Amino acid sequence: MSQHARDRLFGAIDELVLIDPHTHVNPHAPASSTLADILGYHYYTELAHSAGMPKDRIEEPGLDPREKVGRLAEYLDRIDNTVQLSWLFEMSRTLFDVEIDRFTRGNWETLYDAAQKKFASPDWENEVLKRSKVEKVFLTNDFDDPLEGFDANRYVPCLRTDDLVFHLSTAKVHVRLAKATGIEVGDASSLRQAIGKLFEHFVKKGARACAISLPPRFTPDQVDVAAFEKAFRGLANETTRTSNDAERVESFVFWTLAEMCDAHKLPFDLMIGVNRAVYPQGVHQGMDLYDSRVSLIQYRALFNAFPNVTFPISVLAPTSNQELVSYAWIFPNVVTNGHWWYSNIPCHIANDLRARLEAVPKTKQIGYYSDAYKLEFIQPKFAMYKRILADVLFEEFVVGRKWGEERAIGLGRTILRGNVERVFDV
Repeated sequence: MSQHARDRLFGAIDELVLIDPHTHVNPHAPASSTLADILGYHYYTELAHSAGMPKDRIEEPGLDPREKVGRLAEYLDRIDNTVQLSWLFEMSRTLFDVEIDRFTRGNWETLYDAAQKKFASPDWENEVLKRSKVEKVFLTNDFDDPLEGFDANRYVPCLRTDDLVFHLSTAKVHVRLAKATGIEVGDASSLRQAIGKLFEHFVKKGARACAISLPPRFTPDQVDVAAFEKAFRGLANETTRTSNDAERVESFVFWTLAEMCDAHKLPFDLMIGVNRAVYPQGVHQGMDLYDSRVSLIQYRALFNAFPNVTFPISVLAPTSNQELVSYAWIFPNVVTNGHWWYSNIPCHIANDLRARLEAVPKTKQIGYYSDAYKLEFIQPKFAMYKRILADVLFEEFVVGRKWGEERAIGLGRTILRGNVERVFDV
Protein backbone atom coordinates (compact mmCIF):
# COMPACT_ATOMS: atom_id res chain seq x y z
CA MET A 1 0.00 0.00 0.00
CA SER A 2 2.70 2.50 0.96
CA GLN A 3 4.70 1.78 -2.19
CA HIS A 4 1.63 2.37 -4.35
CA ALA A 5 1.09 5.73 -2.64
CA ARG A 6 4.73 6.70 -3.17
CA ASP A 7 4.44 5.72 -6.82
CA ARG A 8 1.31 7.86 -7.22
CA LEU A 9 3.07 10.84 -5.67
CA PHE A 10 6.10 10.37 -7.89
CA GLY A 11 3.95 9.90 -10.98
CA ALA A 12 2.07 13.14 -10.38
CA ILE A 13 5.26 15.09 -9.71
CA ASP A 14 7.00 13.49 -12.67
CA GLU A 15 4.32 14.78 -15.04
CA LEU A 16 5.19 18.36 -14.20
CA VAL A 17 6.89 20.33 -16.98
CA LEU A 18 9.88 22.00 -15.36
CA ILE A 19 12.04 25.10 -15.51
CA ASP A 20 15.67 24.35 -14.65
CA PRO A 21 16.83 27.48 -12.77
CA HIS A 22 20.59 26.91 -12.91
CA THR A 23 22.77 25.20 -15.53
CA HIS A 24 26.03 25.69 -17.40
CA VAL A 25 24.52 24.70 -20.74
CA ASN A 26 25.94 26.38 -23.83
CA PRO A 27 22.84 27.55 -25.77
CA HIS A 28 24.77 27.38 -29.04
CA ALA A 29 25.54 23.67 -28.48
CA PRO A 30 23.18 22.57 -25.70
CA ALA A 31 23.06 18.83 -26.41
CA SER A 32 25.91 16.35 -26.55
CA SER A 33 27.58 15.35 -29.81
CA THR A 34 29.31 12.22 -28.46
CA LEU A 35 29.22 10.15 -25.29
CA ALA A 36 32.54 11.78 -24.38
CA ASP A 37 30.62 15.02 -23.78
CA ILE A 38 28.70 13.17 -21.08
CA LEU A 39 31.47 11.07 -19.57
CA GLY A 40 33.80 14.06 -19.72
CA TYR A 41 31.57 15.68 -17.07
CA HIS A 42 33.74 16.32 -14.05
CA TYR A 43 31.80 13.95 -11.78
CA TYR A 44 32.97 11.02 -13.92
CA THR A 45 36.51 12.15 -14.60
CA GLU A 46 37.20 13.08 -10.98
CA LEU A 47 35.73 9.81 -9.67
CA ALA A 48 37.67 7.78 -12.24
CA HIS A 49 40.83 9.67 -11.28
CA SER A 50 40.10 9.10 -7.60
CA ALA A 51 39.67 5.39 -8.37
CA GLY A 52 43.11 5.19 -9.94
CA MET A 53 42.92 6.48 -13.51
CA PRO A 54 45.95 8.64 -14.32
CA LYS A 55 45.10 12.24 -15.09
CA ASP A 56 47.13 12.26 -18.30
CA ARG A 57 45.02 9.42 -19.71
CA ILE A 58 41.89 11.50 -19.12
CA GLU A 59 43.17 14.84 -20.36
CA GLU A 60 45.55 13.89 -23.15
CA PRO A 61 45.41 16.70 -25.75
CA GLY A 62 43.60 15.83 -28.96
CA LEU A 63 42.15 12.62 -27.56
CA ASP A 64 39.53 11.08 -29.86
CA PRO A 65 36.08 11.00 -28.15
CA ARG A 66 35.63 7.26 -28.68
CA GLU A 67 39.09 6.55 -27.32
CA LYS A 68 38.38 8.70 -24.26
CA VAL A 69 35.18 6.80 -23.46
CA GLY A 70 36.97 3.49 -23.93
CA ARG A 71 39.67 4.55 -21.49
CA LEU A 72 37.13 5.68 -18.91
CA ALA A 73 35.30 2.36 -19.27
CA GLU A 74 38.37 0.65 -17.81
CA TYR A 75 37.71 2.41 -14.49
CA LEU A 76 33.99 3.16 -14.27
CA ASP A 77 33.14 -0.30 -12.98
CA ARG A 78 34.94 0.83 -9.82
CA ILE A 79 32.34 3.54 -9.26
CA ASP A 80 29.14 1.65 -10.19
CA ASN A 81 28.04 2.03 -6.56
CA THR A 82 27.80 5.82 -6.90
CA VAL A 83 24.70 7.84 -7.63
CA GLN A 84 26.65 9.67 -10.32
CA LEU A 85 26.94 6.51 -12.41
CA SER A 86 23.27 5.78 -11.82
CA TRP A 87 22.57 9.04 -13.67
CA LEU A 88 24.28 7.52 -16.72
CA PHE A 89 22.10 4.40 -16.51
CA GLU A 90 18.93 6.48 -16.07
CA MET A 91 19.93 8.62 -19.03
CA SER A 92 20.63 5.52 -21.12
CA ARG A 93 17.17 4.08 -20.46
CA THR A 94 15.18 7.30 -20.79
CA LEU A 95 17.04 9.14 -23.54
CA PHE A 96 19.01 6.54 -25.51
CA ASP A 97 16.54 3.61 -25.17
CA VAL A 98 19.29 1.31 -23.89
CA GLU A 99 18.77 -0.84 -20.79
CA ILE A 100 22.06 -0.97 -18.92
CA ASP A 101 23.11 -1.16 -15.28
CA ARG A 102 26.85 -1.53 -15.69
CA PHE A 103 29.44 0.25 -17.83
CA THR A 104 32.43 -1.94 -18.59
CA ARG A 105 35.06 -2.77 -21.17
CA GLY A 106 32.66 -5.35 -22.52
CA ASN A 107 29.58 -3.20 -23.16
CA TRP A 108 30.61 0.43 -23.51
CA GLU A 109 30.67 0.34 -27.30
CA THR A 110 27.03 -0.76 -27.44
CA LEU A 111 26.00 2.32 -25.48
CA TYR A 112 28.39 4.56 -27.40
CA ASP A 113 26.94 3.54 -30.77
CA ALA A 114 23.32 3.75 -29.62
CA ALA A 115 23.89 7.20 -28.14
CA GLN A 116 25.67 8.34 -31.30
CA LYS A 117 22.58 7.54 -33.39
CA LYS A 118 20.51 9.73 -31.07
CA PHE A 119 23.01 12.58 -31.18
CA ALA A 120 22.98 12.50 -34.97
CA SER A 121 19.23 13.16 -35.09
CA PRO A 122 18.55 16.69 -36.37
CA ASP A 123 15.85 17.15 -33.72
CA TRP A 124 17.81 15.71 -30.80
CA GLU A 125 17.84 18.94 -28.78
CA ASN A 126 14.04 19.14 -28.83
CA GLU A 127 13.73 15.42 -28.14
CA VAL A 128 15.92 15.66 -25.04
CA LEU A 129 13.86 18.52 -23.64
CA LYS A 130 10.60 16.69 -24.42
CA ARG A 131 11.70 13.45 -22.78
CA SER A 132 13.11 15.39 -19.83
CA LYS A 133 9.85 17.35 -19.47
CA VAL A 134 11.73 20.66 -19.41
CA GLU A 135 10.43 23.90 -20.87
CA LYS A 136 13.09 26.47 -19.97
CA VAL A 137 16.75 26.25 -19.00
CA PHE A 138 18.60 28.99 -17.15
CA LEU A 139 22.13 29.71 -18.37
CA THR A 140 25.35 30.93 -16.77
CA ASN A 141 26.54 33.81 -18.95
CA ASP A 142 29.83 35.67 -18.73
CA PHE A 143 29.36 39.39 -18.13
CA ASP A 144 30.56 40.18 -21.66
CA ASP A 145 28.37 37.63 -23.42
CA PRO A 146 26.56 39.33 -26.35
CA LEU A 147 23.55 37.04 -25.68
CA GLU A 148 22.87 36.54 -29.35
CA GLY A 149 22.08 33.57 -31.55
CA PHE A 150 19.76 31.61 -29.26
CA ASP A 151 16.14 31.60 -28.11
CA ALA A 152 16.06 33.44 -24.77
CA ASN A 153 12.55 32.16 -24.13
CA ARG A 154 13.96 28.64 -23.94
CA TYR A 155 17.49 29.42 -22.73
CA VAL A 156 17.11 32.13 -20.10
CA PRO A 157 20.17 34.36 -19.60
CA CYS A 158 21.71 34.82 -16.15
CA LEU A 159 24.50 37.31 -15.42
CA ARG A 160 27.42 35.45 -13.80
CA THR A 161 29.63 37.89 -11.93
CA ASP A 162 32.56 35.98 -10.40
CA ASP A 163 35.10 37.63 -12.71
CA LEU A 164 33.83 41.12 -11.95
CA VAL A 165 34.08 40.66 -8.19
CA PHE A 166 37.28 38.66 -7.88
CA HIS A 167 39.31 39.61 -10.96
CA LEU A 168 38.33 43.19 -11.85
CA SER A 169 41.87 44.48 -11.34
CA THR A 170 43.42 42.00 -13.77
CA ALA A 171 44.26 43.33 -17.20
CA LYS A 172 42.21 40.66 -18.94
CA VAL A 173 38.96 41.40 -17.11
CA HIS A 174 39.57 45.16 -17.26
CA VAL A 175 39.86 44.97 -21.05
CA ARG A 176 36.81 42.70 -21.38
CA LEU A 177 34.70 45.09 -19.33
CA ALA A 178 35.82 48.10 -21.36
CA LYS A 179 35.07 46.28 -24.61
CA ALA A 180 31.63 45.16 -23.43
CA THR A 181 30.53 48.56 -22.11
CA GLY A 182 32.67 51.17 -23.86
CA ILE A 183 33.69 52.45 -20.42
CA GLU A 184 37.23 52.45 -19.06
CA VAL A 185 36.87 51.83 -15.32
CA GLY A 186 39.14 54.00 -13.22
CA ASP A 187 37.02 55.06 -10.27
CA ALA A 188 33.76 54.32 -8.47
CA SER A 189 31.63 56.38 -10.83
CA SER A 190 32.88 54.70 -14.00
CA LEU A 191 32.55 51.29 -12.34
CA ARG A 192 28.91 51.94 -11.52
CA GLN A 193 28.28 53.16 -15.05
CA ALA A 194 29.90 50.07 -16.55
CA ILE A 195 28.02 47.63 -14.31
CA GLY A 196 24.82 49.56 -14.98
CA LYS A 197 25.31 49.07 -18.72
CA LEU A 198 25.84 45.33 -18.21
CA PHE A 199 22.57 45.06 -16.30
CA GLU A 200 20.71 47.06 -18.93
CA HIS A 201 22.05 44.75 -21.64
CA PHE A 202 21.19 41.56 -19.76
CA VAL A 203 17.71 42.69 -18.73
CA LYS A 204 16.96 43.79 -22.29
CA LYS A 205 18.01 40.33 -23.50
CA GLY A 206 15.70 38.58 -21.03
CA ALA A 207 17.97 37.81 -18.08
CA ARG A 208 16.06 36.78 -14.97
CA ALA A 209 18.87 36.53 -12.40
CA CYS A 210 22.36 37.53 -11.38
CA ALA A 211 24.62 34.87 -9.85
CA ILE A 212 28.00 34.31 -8.21
CA SER A 213 29.92 31.57 -6.39
CA LEU A 214 31.70 32.74 -3.26
CA PRO A 215 34.65 31.43 -1.24
CA PRO A 216 34.36 30.83 2.52
CA ARG A 217 36.61 33.79 3.31
CA PHE A 218 34.38 36.36 1.59
CA THR A 219 32.38 38.88 3.62
CA PRO A 220 30.49 41.52 1.59
CA ASP A 221 31.07 44.60 3.71
CA GLN A 222 29.91 47.98 2.48
CA VAL A 223 32.95 50.01 1.41
CA ASP A 224 32.85 53.77 0.85
CA VAL A 225 33.93 55.36 -2.42
CA ALA A 226 37.20 56.80 -1.13
CA ALA A 227 38.30 53.49 0.34
CA PHE A 228 37.43 51.64 -2.88
CA GLU A 229 39.28 54.08 -5.10
CA LYS A 230 42.38 53.99 -2.90
CA ALA A 231 42.31 50.18 -2.88
CA PHE A 232 41.70 50.01 -6.65
CA ARG A 233 44.73 52.23 -7.29
CA GLY A 234 46.74 50.22 -4.80
CA LEU A 235 46.12 46.96 -6.62
CA ALA A 236 47.69 48.46 -9.73
CA ASN A 237 50.87 49.47 -7.89
CA GLU A 238 52.96 46.87 -6.10
CA THR A 239 54.75 49.51 -4.02
CA THR A 240 51.55 50.96 -2.54
CA ARG A 241 49.43 47.78 -2.41
CA THR A 242 48.14 46.71 1.01
CA SER A 243 46.84 43.35 2.19
CA ASN A 244 43.27 44.70 2.41
CA ASP A 245 43.06 46.25 -1.06
CA ALA A 246 41.70 43.18 -2.82
CA GLU A 247 39.01 42.60 -0.17
CA ARG A 248 37.85 46.22 -0.36
CA VAL A 249 37.60 46.13 -4.14
CA GLU A 250 35.75 42.82 -4.08
CA SER A 251 33.27 44.06 -1.49
CA PHE A 252 32.62 47.33 -3.32
CA VAL A 253 31.99 45.57 -6.64
CA PHE A 254 29.76 42.98 -4.96
CA TRP A 255 27.75 45.66 -3.16
CA THR A 256 27.33 47.52 -6.45
CA LEU A 257 25.96 44.34 -8.03
CA ALA A 258 23.43 44.04 -5.19
CA GLU A 259 22.40 47.66 -5.78
CA MET A 260 21.87 46.91 -9.47
CA CYS A 261 19.82 43.81 -8.64
CA ASP A 262 17.68 46.03 -6.44
CA ALA A 263 17.27 48.63 -9.17
CA HIS A 264 16.46 46.08 -11.89
CA LYS A 265 14.40 43.75 -9.66
CA LEU A 266 16.61 40.74 -10.32
CA PRO A 267 17.21 37.94 -7.80
CA PHE A 268 20.85 37.52 -6.78
CA ASP A 269 21.80 33.82 -6.62
CA LEU A 270 24.57 33.23 -4.08
CA MET A 271 26.43 29.90 -4.12
CA ILE A 272 28.40 29.99 -0.92
CA GLY A 273 31.36 28.05 0.38
CA VAL A 274 33.65 26.77 -2.40
CA ASN A 275 37.41 26.69 -1.94
CA ARG A 276 39.15 26.59 -5.30
CA ALA A 277 42.18 24.42 -6.15
CA VAL A 278 42.31 22.46 -2.90
CA TYR A 279 43.64 19.56 -4.97
CA PRO A 280 45.74 21.24 -7.72
CA GLN A 281 46.71 17.91 -9.28
CA GLY A 282 43.09 16.98 -9.85
CA VAL A 283 41.35 16.76 -13.21
CA HIS A 284 39.59 19.77 -14.72
CA GLN A 285 36.86 20.96 -12.31
CA GLY A 286 37.86 18.22 -9.86
CA MET A 287 40.03 20.40 -7.65
CA ASP A 288 37.54 22.30 -5.48
CA LEU A 289 36.06 21.45 -2.08
CA TYR A 290 33.88 22.98 0.58
CA ASP A 291 34.96 24.47 3.88
CA SER A 292 32.81 24.00 6.98
CA ARG A 293 34.10 27.25 8.48
CA VAL A 294 31.82 29.29 6.20
CA SER A 295 28.87 31.00 7.91
CA LEU A 296 25.91 32.99 6.66
CA ILE A 297 26.55 35.47 9.46
CA GLN A 298 29.06 36.92 7.01
CA TYR A 299 26.09 38.03 4.87
CA ARG A 300 23.86 39.55 7.55
CA ALA A 301 24.66 43.15 6.53
CA LEU A 302 23.81 42.32 2.92
CA PHE A 303 20.48 40.69 3.74
CA ASN A 304 19.53 43.59 5.99
CA ALA A 305 20.62 46.29 3.54
CA PHE A 306 18.66 44.92 0.56
CA PRO A 307 15.25 43.78 1.82
CA ASN A 308 13.76 44.03 -1.69
CA VAL A 309 16.38 41.78 -3.32
CA THR A 310 15.62 38.06 -3.25
CA PHE A 311 18.69 35.98 -2.47
CA PRO A 312 18.32 32.32 -3.56
CA ILE A 313 21.08 30.67 -1.53
CA SER A 314 22.94 27.44 -2.31
CA VAL A 315 25.35 25.94 0.20
CA LEU A 316 28.00 23.45 -0.72
CA ALA A 317 27.78 21.13 2.27
CA PRO A 318 25.02 19.71 4.49
CA THR A 319 26.89 21.16 7.45
CA SER A 320 25.60 24.56 6.28
CA ASN A 321 22.02 23.52 5.64
CA GLN A 322 20.69 24.11 9.15
CA GLU A 323 22.04 27.64 9.07
CA LEU A 324 20.48 28.23 5.63
CA VAL A 325 17.15 26.91 6.92
CA SER A 326 17.34 29.28 9.88
CA TYR A 327 18.12 32.32 7.72
CA ALA A 328 15.27 31.49 5.34
CA TRP A 329 13.06 31.06 8.43
CA ILE A 330 13.86 34.61 9.63
CA PHE A 331 14.77 36.73 6.58
CA PRO A 332 11.93 37.33 4.07
CA ASN A 333 14.46 37.80 1.25
CA VAL A 334 16.45 34.56 1.76
CA VAL A 335 15.32 31.54 -0.27
CA THR A 336 16.70 27.99 -0.13
CA ASN A 337 17.96 26.99 -3.56
CA GLY A 338 18.63 23.45 -4.74
CA HIS A 339 21.17 20.93 -3.53
CA TRP A 340 24.54 22.00 -4.82
CA TRP A 341 27.52 19.86 -5.82
CA TYR A 342 28.75 17.86 -2.81
CA SER A 343 25.28 18.05 -1.26
CA ASN A 344 23.74 16.56 -4.39
CA ILE A 345 23.58 12.94 -3.31
CA PRO A 346 20.40 11.26 -2.06
CA CYS A 347 21.24 10.90 1.64
CA HIS A 348 22.10 14.59 1.94
CA ILE A 349 19.20 15.73 -0.24
CA ALA A 350 16.70 13.76 1.85
CA ASN A 351 17.92 15.18 5.15
CA ASP A 352 18.27 18.73 3.85
CA LEU A 353 14.87 18.57 2.14
CA ARG A 354 13.14 17.38 5.32
CA ALA A 355 14.62 20.26 7.30
CA ARG A 356 13.53 22.82 4.70
CA LEU A 357 10.01 21.44 4.38
CA GLU A 358 9.60 21.34 8.16
CA ALA A 359 10.85 24.87 8.87
CA VAL A 360 10.84 27.18 5.81
CA PRO A 361 7.67 28.72 4.27
CA LYS A 362 6.74 26.62 1.26
CA THR A 363 6.80 29.68 -1.00
CA LYS A 364 10.50 30.25 -0.22
CA GLN A 365 12.00 27.01 -1.47
CA ILE A 366 13.41 26.36 -4.94
CA GLY A 367 13.51 22.60 -4.88
CA TYR A 368 16.19 21.69 -7.38
CA TYR A 369 18.39 22.69 -10.27
CA SER A 370 20.51 20.40 -12.41
CA ASP A 371 23.78 22.39 -12.67
CA ALA A 372 24.08 20.53 -15.98
CA TYR A 373 26.68 21.24 -18.64
CA LYS A 374 24.72 19.34 -21.31
CA LEU A 375 20.96 18.94 -21.67
CA GLU A 376 21.11 15.17 -21.23
CA PHE A 377 22.02 15.52 -17.55
CA ILE A 378 18.83 17.36 -16.63
CA GLN A 379 16.58 14.29 -16.82
CA PRO A 380 18.45 11.87 -14.53
CA LYS A 381 19.31 14.49 -11.95
CA PHE A 382 15.74 15.76 -11.65
CA ALA A 383 14.45 12.16 -11.62
CA MET A 384 16.67 11.43 -8.62
CA TYR A 385 15.35 14.49 -6.81
CA LYS A 386 11.71 13.78 -7.65
CA ARG A 387 11.97 10.26 -6.19
CA ILE A 388 13.40 11.65 -2.98
CA LEU A 389 10.77 14.38 -2.89
CA ALA A 390 7.97 11.81 -3.34
CA ASP A 391 9.37 9.71 -0.48
CA VAL A 392 9.67 12.70 1.86
CA LEU A 393 6.19 13.96 0.99
CA PHE A 394 4.74 10.53 1.68
CA GLU A 395 6.59 9.89 4.94
CA GLU A 396 6.42 13.35 6.46
CA PHE A 397 3.09 14.66 5.14
CA VAL A 398 0.79 11.87 3.97
CA VAL A 399 1.70 9.51 6.82
CA GLY A 400 3.18 11.88 9.38
CA ARG A 401 0.59 14.68 9.15
CA LYS A 402 -2.31 12.82 7.54
CA TRP A 403 -2.38 15.07 4.50
CA GLY A 404 -4.30 13.90 1.47
CA GLU A 405 -2.20 12.90 -1.50
CA GLU A 406 -3.39 15.84 -3.61
CA ARG A 407 -2.33 18.30 -0.94
CA ALA A 408 1.13 16.70 -0.74
CA ILE A 409 1.41 16.76 -4.53
CA GLY A 410 0.51 20.45 -4.49
CA LEU A 411 3.42 21.11 -2.13
CA GLY A 412 5.75 19.26 -4.46
CA ARG A 413 4.55 21.28 -7.43
CA THR A 414 5.07 24.51 -5.52
CA ILE A 415 8.72 23.91 -4.75
CA LEU A 416 9.54 22.33 -8.11
CA ARG A 417 7.78 24.74 -10.48
CA GLY A 418 5.64 27.39 -8.82
CA ASN A 419 8.40 29.04 -6.83
CA VAL A 420 10.73 29.14 -9.81
CA GLU A 421 8.08 31.04 -11.76
CA ARG A 422 7.43 33.44 -8.89
CA VAL A 423 11.00 34.11 -7.71
CA PHE A 424 12.45 34.57 -11.19
CA ASP A 425 9.31 36.04 -12.78
CA VAL A 426 9.21 33.61 -15.71
